[in-house]
Amino acid sequence: MQGRVTYQNRSGITRPESLPKSAIAPMQKDAVAAPFAPSSPPPARPPYRAGRLARRAAGIAPFRVVQILERARELEQAGRDIVHLEVGEPDFPSAPTIVEAGVAALRAGRTGYTQALGLPALRAAIAATYGDLDPRRVAVTTGASAALNLLAAVLVNPSDEVLTTDPGYPCNGVFVAAAGGVARRLPVDEDTRFQMTPELAASAWTANTAGLLLASPSNPTGSMLDHTELRAIGEFAAGRGFVIVDEIYQGLVYRDRADAPGTALVVDDDFFLVNSFSKYYGMTGWRLGWLVAPAWAMDAVERAAQNLYIAPPSAAQYAALAALEPAAMAVHEQRRGIFARRCDRLLAGLSVLGLPVAHRPEGAFYIYVDISETGLDAETFCARLLEEFGVAATPGTDFGSHRANHHVRFAFTVDEARIALGLDRLHSALRRFRA
Repeated sequence: MQGRVTYQNRSGITRPESLPKSAIAPMQKDAVAAPFAPSSPPPARPPYRAGRLARRAAGIAPFRVVQILERARELEQAGRDIVHLEVGEPDFPSAPTIVEAGVAALRAGRTGYTQALGLPALRAAIAATYGDLDPRRVAVTTGASAALNLLAAVLVNPSDEVLTTDPGYPCNGVFVAAAGGVARRLPVDEDTRFQMTPELAASAWTANTAGLLLASPSNPTGSMLDHTELRAIGEFAAGRGFVIVDEIYQGLVYRDRADAPGTALVVDDDFFLVNSFSKYYGMTGWRLGWLVAPAWAMDAVERAAQNLYIAPPSAAQYAALAALEPAAMAVHEQRRGIFARRCDRLLAGLSVLGLPVAHRPEGAFYIYVDISETGLDAETFCARLLEEFGVAATPGTDFGSHRANHHVRFAFTVDEARIALGLDRLHSALRRFRA
């Protein structure tokens, strides 16, 4: 493992920093690279051949939910009616005031680059949602994916391990691998509500472990970490490594607001947070998210953002300002209530059909279902459900390997009438599968 630069954060805890200041220099206009003169000839390489890819490309698994969506669309083009319970995307358009703000920005010619970390007004508006957070700790990003990519770039050294959960979001491992690290997926199940625990992290921690990557609410189960659990994880990680908490579904919670765990930032100021305008705010195609980092990491984050992304999308940032205003927030909350009712409808229907739900979702818009009693593996189940019965769902194999072939994820991102139709078709499918 590479030697790691260490420094002390403001709490006095020594933590690793992957990128020394010289690793990513600030962008300078018209900068010219100095010539490179090796002291000895480089080793000979095999002749280049067309079609040769980097070795890391072989380690990037297909995103199964996208493949299922593409096949569902092919069937629709052929005249089939498909109930889409596979995609994690709200079926509502962006709130009207968001669209109006985006159009106004385009008409006003606000199409140039902004600051690398985003519009100061948007950073301040995001910071305000956390209370008294310093806006300088917020970076606006090109979707939550860019936020995860940036954090991996500044926190992960080659050969570093990052511990995450299995099941979990499938792309996390790719972000870590792109930085030269390795994502170690730790099996979780109903006993821990599909979440990381300090005991699990301790059992897997090695000299190569750099930190933890968590999600609350999580994909695919919708489970959440409460503040007691987050505090315990923070205490375990202190002095050992970083903690990243993916909170992109944070607004979509179905507990009473007073009882629901809020952001992890109230528990530990040294956590790194990732969030997005895609899910709760209904802005998937605008490609805008953000991260919150400790002050001591922001210089490295900014340099990485300058080099990797230049700036987040301009018009989307002006639209996002409107997304945080009261008019749009009222729409978001109304839609959260609709998702809650859909969740109840789908849960009730699955119960009638005798399909065990691994964990009643506390947030997000997914239900993770055990289909093992059908005798089919998850990929066969989903393929037949789509081809024979016109219902698209996502196999558990998209989210890891731990009991993955026993589970299927259903997304309640269609209206209740379509959910009812999907349940009717699922009923027919189960009669055939169980026969």
